[in-house]
Amino acid sequence: MTPRLKERYQKEVVEKVKEKFGIKNALAVPRLDKIVINMGVGKAIADMKILDNAVKDLENFTGQKAVITRARIAISNFKLRANMPIGCKVTLRRAKMYEFLDRLISICLPRIRDFNGVSKKSFDKNGNYTLGISDQAIFPEVDQSKITVPQGMDITIVFNKGPKEQTMEVLRLLGMPFAKDKKQEEE
Repeated sequence: MTPRLKERYQKEVVEKVKEKFGIKNALAVPRLDKIVINMGVGKAIADMKILDNAVKDLENFTGQKAVITRARIAISNFKLRANMPIGCKVTLRRAKMYEFLDRLISICLPRIRDFNGVSKKSFDKNGNYTLGISDQAIFPEVDQSKITVPQGMDITIVFNKGPKEQTMEVLRLLGMPFAKDKKQEEE
């Protein structure tokens, strides 16, 4: 079964972006390549159970095995040695990527208290979008009673190509709730 968001991309988004930016070929429209979810667990230096819990939570809401990331260099001020585990990450592609993005947009982001939309300024020069979340409790798969330390994460949505204006339009048409500018609020 094709994910709902992928069908919307293929049937609606491609045509609207082609029309808006004057793109002639449908393959020239930016398309999602992957989503990378990264949890940096700095407190894992003192207690490895925190990292284990973060890995379990990440695997629960992504549906994929997490990879433990390790420190590349030693930093004595942080009591960090080289090759010490300090976080975890997951890279989602294809159907899992679209399903995760659909759940993020429709279920998780609205659960954030005082949510007014995500920033439009988080695009890099290649058109990729990074979203920082301060607590993993917004995901319904995470058991609230088992959270010992609230853990944040970075979610990076990577596109195959395109300027940020085109990738922002693709995300907006997929349903990403961008914050309104002050000029839009006045109108």
